Amino acid sequence: MDDYGRPRATQPTLYVLDTNVLLHDPNALLNFEEHQVAIPMTVLEELDKLKSGKHSVAAECRQVIRLIDKVLGNATPEQVELGVPIKREATGEFCGSLSILMSKGADCKGLPEDLNDNKIINQVVELQQRSGGVPVVLVTNDINMRLKARACGVASEDYQTDKLVDDVGQLSRGYHSLSGAFWDRVSKVETQQGHGRTWHRVQLIDNLPAVHLNEFILDEQGFVGWIKGIEDDELLLLDMHQEPLMHQEAWGLRPRDIHQALALFALLDPDIHLVNLSGAAGSGKTILALAAAIEQTVVSKRYRRIIATRSVQGLDEDIGFLPGTEAEKMEPWLGAITDNLEALHMDDENTHGSVDYILQKVPLQFKSLNYIRGRSFQQSLILIDECQNLTPHQMKTIITRAGTGSKVVCLGNLAQIDTPYLSATSSGLTYLTERFKDFPHGVHVTLQGVPRSVLAEYAEANM
Repeated sequence: MDDYGRPRATQPTLYVLDTNVLLHDPNALLNFEEHQVAIPMTVLEELDKLKSGKHSVAAECRQVIRLIDKVLGNATPEQVELGVPIKREATGEFCGSLSILMSKGADCKGLPEDLNDNKIINQVVELQQRSGGVPVVLVTNDINMRLKARACGVASEDYQTDKLVDDVGQLSRGYHSLSGAFWDRVSKVETQQGHGRTWHRVQLIDNLPAVHLNEFILDEQGFVGWIKGIEDDELLLLDMHQEPLMHQEAWGLRPRDIHQALALFALLDPDIHLVNLSGAAGSGKTILALAAAIEQTVVSKRYRRIIATRSVQGLDEDIGFLPGTEAEKMEPWLGAITDNLEALHMDDENTHGSVDYILQKVPLQFKSLNYIRGRSFQQSLILIDECQNLTPHQMKTIITRAGTGSKVVCLGNLAQIDTPYLSATSSGLTYLTERFKDFPHGVHVTLQGVPRSVLAEYAEANM
């Protein structure tokens, strides 16, 4: 099977990579096994323009350029054109090849070359004509570019290597809601109590579909079990008891439903280092995370500070020209944080004064993604909003900033992706959810409903 899950071709294929693929995954050119990989000169020119400045993709550009230089080494121009074998670090063997695609015909009839996408497609058409029967495939995350390539007779595909699911409906919600009573599905149970907790080791009559560590089991009778061990048809469950879950409180905020209660429990648990909350707009992701963060920095002092960041289209260019400090530049983009601070203090006599007081008292720092790279945050609660707009590579870059005693909280809504070339299946939020589904110190919860207002709930359901 190749990287795309298909039977491996008897004849190697030549894959031409678009710029957005290399920015999405800087190591993409290494992921095509024994096949040939070609990078158009136009793509190198685009990478060159983006490699410097305040763009959040500048570091990815530099990483791609360094990798290309490493693979090509001291190869001659003729070797670069024909393809330089790629050395695999894991085995030390050479597998597949990398070449730079140059235009061969100045009089080539094709798409108007006023756009770089058209130049690349024309180059691929030329390459196909002189490939000697070797299949040529353009790999791009740009749907429109794939359509144009298809119209020109060029095979094109989306970059699939880091897509772990084909349908986001397959993603875990973090819990299993069962009809009837959970205990009707149990054939054998051993119950133990200790340190104020109740543990059940159960054998099921019918196995639950695809259960994972730290998922929850909910039934219509009010049972809440936390999966802490899985072995064949046997589950180790921690009995959570619904009433104390619903009466949790963080900075005066209480959960409105059982799903918010599970999210708040995970946010407040010191043994959980990664909390991933997804759900529709207004489902309570940000306000729950912010309340838990303030509670644990001001009251319990578990963390020294809160680092708040998000991915925003346009931020790369605008942050460099907005006046003020980094925090002042970031404030317009992190309005969701201050909006939720106001919501937490809406019953105060002077809401604005309360928010100003909290912002002075709480060690809350707004950070641009541009300045997080290379940092290490110790004993911090790192709050990442709008995660659906991050690539898997960017998500890894941010999460690996968490130092000793830190916790990462990821918030996002896969129905509101604003980043070009990202879809629900290729989003970093989807990648994170799938990769960490068996992480013993991570919890994922998909929040339900839109408790923001009756109007918001109706709009979410009917528009």
